[in-house]
Amino acid sequence: MTASQTPLVVVGDALLDHDLCGRADRLAPDAPVPVVHDTRRSSRPGGAALAACLAAADGRPVTLVTALGTDPASDTLRALLAGRVRLVALPLDGTLSSKTRVLAGDRPLLRLDDGEGRAREATPQAVAAIAAAAGVLVADYGRGTADVLRDALAHTAAPVVWDPHVRGRPPVPGVRLATPSAQEARAFARRLTAAGAGAAGDTAGLRTAARDARALVRAWRAQAVAVTLGDRGALLSHGETPLLVPTPAAATGDPCGAGDRFAAAAAGQLADGALTEAAVQAAVHPATRYVAEGGARAIAVPDRPEPAAEPAADGDTTADAVRTAARVRAAGGTVVAAGGCFDLLHAGHVALLQAARRAGDCLVVCVNSDASVRRRKGAGRPLVPAADRVRVLRALECVDAVAVFDEDTPERLLGELRPHIWAKGGDYARTRLPEQPLVESWGGQVLLLPYLDGRSTTGLARRAALTPTAGDPQ
Repeated sequence: MTASQTPLVVVGDALLDHDLCGRADRLAPDAPVPVVHDTRRSSRPGGAALAACLAAADGRPVTLVTALGTDPASDTLRALLAGRVRLVALPLDGTLSSKTRVLAGDRPLLRLDDGEGRAREATPQAVAAIAAAAGVLVADYGRGTADVLRDALAHTAAPVVWDPHVRGRPPVPGVRLATPSAQEARAFARRLTAAGAGAAGDTAGLRTAARDARALVRAWRAQAVAVTLGDRGALLSHGETPLLVPTPAAATGDPCGAGDRFAAAAAGQLADGALTEAAVQAAVHPATRYVAEGGARAIAVPDRPEPAAEPAADGDTTADAVRTAARVRAAGGTVVAAGGCFDLLHAGHVALLQAARRAGDCLVVCVNSDASVRRRKGAGRPLVPAADRVRVLRALECVDAVAVFDEDTPERLLGELRPHIWAKGGDYARTRLPEQPLVESWGGQVLLLPYLDGRSTTGLARRAALTPTAGDPQ
């Protein structure tokens, strides 16, 4: 077993998260609230379960110790975790906590919380998993799992990373690293002292974070505290002069779960034998990339049946394409997307798609709908309806998924897919693509590929119209 495969035990409170994503471009007539329409619902592991899945995506075996019940939310979460992590379940009093976010595009509008279940008690299997661990991550969401296993966590010989929550208790003494956010560090520090305000003029929050980290190192008797600062990176303190680890690049996107991504990466590094400074520096990079690639939504699973083998309408395949991209991204692969009308598929199209597929680990083809093609090409196009174009593209070995978009350009669809690479034909070399700023906003790359000369749908259609058929007069 290599160092990169060191097993990790994640202990904490699992949640079930849902996203209800749609578009909001008008207000309701009966109240000044946005109307969200064209919605898609997806589900994903949350809390400690999200942290465990993110650690498993790094390529290491992961055991998740958490409390689950017999309620529907617990059953759904078990299904989402199957094949990803080894599960050691504690008994749960009540129902599993579930959170539903309503989003318009990337902007959260509302969150609905259900379930207040708490871990009832430790089990011998859970205690044994912690005792045998090579590395431990505690993802405490204040629902009792860390509390009932506190004694086992205090006596493990493995390096422990503790990601605290303001609803939970402080870490056990001696943890290798605690990873509160700046807001969490501020809240914990306020409990230690009556001085609740930040440093005067401290607009960036660095001085406050440094002071809070120093206080928490001493109060918690932790070996180190790393305060996560969002797009500013992380501030590591051993109790004296702190170390600021900046993000490698500015990342815009959904930050939900970024703290879990940071803590999971740091815990894995420490389990592999890295020094704390090196672990924190290494963890900032995947946390930044996680936000840029769409955050927790990138690993969500749409709540809908598998699409039909022969889609009959525009958009029927979008959920499948998003799911394919999420699966490849969660496994650490590279998602490539390419787009176009693909009316009368010809050798030039095939060569482009084959080259695009070789650039990554999956290829998602974004296809203009019939209405979109008509707006771009004229009333006589498309020659082939969208359902047939999708069917032909899906039959190509180099194509992993197809999605149809109705707009003139695929920005909205790309925002859902968030590909690492957006591939276009070389005939765009002297043109700045309208979707290029969007792709680059999450760290993606626009890639131009060679285009076969002399191949075009227009040329094929013209030659077909001029070719006489059997029985025509000569």
